[in-house]
Amino acid sequence: MRVARSLVLAALLPLFAACQWLDGPRESASHVGQTRLQGQLTAADGKLLFQPCNEQRSLVVNDTGGTSVLQEAASLADDQGKLFADVRGRITASGQLDLEQLYRVERSGTACDDPDFKQLTLRAAGHGPEWSVKVSGKGMVIHRAGQPPLALPYVEEQLGDGRFNLSTEANNQRIELWVAPQRCVDTSTASVQHMSAELRINGQVQRGCGYFGGSRND
Repeated sequence: MRVARSLVLAALLPLFAACQWLDGPRESASHVGQTRLQGQLTAADGKLLFQPCNEQRSLVVNDTGGTSVLQEAASLADDQGKLFADVRGRITASGQLDLEQLYRVERSGTACDDPDFKQLTLRAAGHGPEWSVKVSGKGMVIHRAGQPPLALPYVEEQLGDGRFNLSTEANNQRIELWVAPQRCVDTSTASVQHMSAELRINGQVQRGCGYFGGSRND
C-alpha cells in the first residue's frame, strides 16, 4: 500500500511564526469542468432547484452522479427552515446543474455566511460528549466539551479508497482523526454529510460526521 504523508505546521508554532502557507483548493483530475457550490435547495413543479449562495438564479438539479440528493432533501424538508446544500457538478448552458457529488445537506438559513468555510480543508464533529475538529493549512483545532481548544500541527496519512487519518501528539496524548467516504447522518441536527469520522484520543473513540471545507473538494 502506498502511503503519502504531508506534514502541516500550526501557525502558532514560534519557530515558523514568520512563515505563511497558502494552499489552493485541491482538485482531482476527474473533477475538471466541475464547480463546487453552496446554496439553497427548493422543490417546484416536480423539480429540485438549487440557488447558489448570493445569487438570484436557480438551477434545475439533474442527479447525474447518483447522489440521492432528492431523497435526502425530501427527508429533511419541513417547516423548520431553509434547506442548505454543498455540492459539486457541472452547470450547463440551459441552466441545469448536473450534480456529481453531494458533500452535505442540512436545515440552515445561515450556512452561506460561514466565515471559516473557504479556509478549511475539513470539518468534523460528534456528540455524546460534544466534540469538533477544524482542519486547515495552518493545523487542526480540536474542541471538546469542558476543555479548552487545542491548536496543533498534524500528519496526514492516505489509506486508500478515499480514507485518510490525521494524527498529532500533545501533552503525552496520542490524537487521531480517522475519516472515510461514507454517508453519515448527524444525530443532533439530522444533517447528511459525505464522510464518517472518528476522533481517537489515547485509544478512546468518539464517532461523528465530516465534510471537506472550501480548500479541499476531492
